[in-house]
Amino acid sequence: MSSFDGHDVLGPAEKPEPRALDDIADAGALSVLRRGLAASPELRAGLTLSVLMTLSVAGGRLIVPLVIQFVLDRGFIGGTVRLGLVLSATGGALALTTGSIFLGQVVYKRLVGVAEAVLLGLRVRTFAHLHRLSLADHTSTKTGVLTARVTSDVEALAKFAQWGAISWIVNSVQIVAVVVVMAAYSWQLTIVTVLVHLPLLPVLRDMQKRQLRAYDLLRTRVGETMGVLAEVVHGIELIRTYGQRETVRRRLHRVIDVQYRQQMRAARYFSLVLPCTDIFGVAAVAVVIGTGVHWGSGWGVTSGELVAFVFLVNMLIQPINSLGETLDQTQTALAGWWKILDVLDTKVEVGEPPAADIRPLPPGALPVAVRGVEFSYRGADRVLHGIDVDLEAGSSVAVVGETGSGKTTFAMLLARLADPTVGQVMLGGIDLRSVSANDRRRSVRMVPQDGFLFDTTIGENIRFGLQGSTEADVHAAVVELGLGTWVAGLTGGLDTRVGEKGSSLSVGERQLVALLRAQLADPGLLILDEATSAVDPDTEQTLERALERLAEGRTTVSVAHRLSTAERSDLVLVFDDGRIVESGPHVDLATAGGIYANLYESWLGNTRVLDS
Repeated sequence: MSSFDGHDVLGPAEKPEPRALDDIADAGALSVLRRGLAASPELRAGLTLSVLMTLSVAGGRLIVPLVIQFVLDRGFIGGTVRLGLVLSATGGALALTTGSIFLGQVVYKRLVGVAEAVLLGLRVRTFAHLHRLSLADHTSTKTGVLTARVTSDVEALAKFAQWGAISWIVNSVQIVAVVVVMAAYSWQLTIVTVLVHLPLLPVLRDMQKRQLRAYDLLRTRVGETMGVLAEVVHGIELIRTYGQRETVRRRLHRVIDVQYRQQMRAARYFSLVLPCTDIFGVAAVAVVIGTGVHWGSGWGVTSGELVAFVFLVNMLIQPINSLGETLDQTQTALAGWWKILDVLDTKVEVGEPPAADIRPLPPGALPVAVRGVEFSYRGADRVLHGIDVDLEAGSSVAVVGETGSGKTTFAMLLARLADPTVGQVMLGGIDLRSVSANDRRRSVRMVPQDGFLFDTTIGENIRFGLQGSTEADVHAAVVELGLGTWVAGLTGGLDTRVGEKGSSLSVGERQLVALLRAQLADPGLLILDEATSAVDPDTEQTLERALERLAEGRTTVSVAHRLSTAERSDLVLVFDDGRIVESGPHVDLATAGGIYANLYESWLGNTRVLDS
């Protein structure tokens, strides 16, 4: 396979991540492993017992060379075979070896159980951490890349945990045990064996570093591929509508090709590991036999001990070769682990207050006070500048302004989807930073422009608005918003399935479900990202009546794209370049000759054109 279109041109989201590569190269495998162990406390559960059981398994594998040496030296003396001794020794070896095999199965199941517990804990912690990150993290990273962290990268670690980690434990213990037994037979031959293998260490170390770097970049490429795939799947209607299948195909082939070539680079190192370990293993056997035959008698090494020692050298070669093979899987696992740890290390900017500092929000409509608020995304240019405003409890407020003026960011701060860089946001006289997550989610509800729906029934989607809500609560919310007729007109009523992302409903109907969610929670502050801006005419009147009922008795802040919302509001806040430049009732601002007056006149003109 070669490049699909003959070049390596990548889009902005497909470029390498040199900072991440430098980090993993500097950190090294042991550093990643230490951080990973710290992030996975499940690994430490029962570790001592697992190691002791593994030692027993390794000891069982050493029985055969020990029995061979014993039989050769004690069973055959002066041409006489001591049959009883030979049979009892071999019978005992058979029993111990069989027991070791069964113990090995127990150890394997135990280690697999630990591995699965580690993966479960890591996946859950990563998923939970992603949901605690600020919107700045989510908007700066592709959804497909974040998905790769909790799917593809964890799966790479899963394959290692299910076999590679067990291989490291069992084979490492066996290497140590074999070397100890070898030293008991002949420390001189042991030194010879170790000296032959010593040059292998820097070779494997160099390969390991290069391979780890290659697999880190491969995990990056996998994330990029998943990001592009997610875009292609979600944008399939647009792609078909505009006839861009070939353009998208070329882009998709390009990122797949880049991932393929990176996979081949990483595999190149693996292809060199086994020949290297084989060469050093064969050399060790040859040198031990030659040295033992020539100097063994002078060192007090019997023929039986020499034969047993050669068996031991072969037993040393086998786990070394196995670890060389495991090294490839280890590198991709460490690279995936590094990516996951990178997510877990990402600072949670919207932290929850300590239990002692938590203050409850008062019930009912909430007054809002914003004091000296400034905001910027991760050290970039400021989006909001010195925002000071007071909103009365129970009032309806429209936030208007050109695209990019900061009005949506202001709404996000009110819902504490992010925290101000400077200043305070207070609800009911309480700093939002001192409000618990549960209290905040109960008292503040934000209805986005396109309410996301899960692929289940309408009733289940509504219940998502309040944990522990019942079917009776859902019916009550429907009645309170006057949506009984709409629900009755649905094929299955509240049991109607909405399809993926609500595809079986119209835009307006999806918004009605989102409003019912908010009603179920009964918030004191309701934030609307212009719920009627993209609604079909048939649903618009129903939606507007539901909105009016939903806003009753609550403080309502609407990010208004259509100024008919501003016309009905008690207060209008006009944003421009991250500042509130005008504020007041619609009637006053529309005749003041300022920014709002210009916006309103332009909107009226567009409305007349559409009506005509």
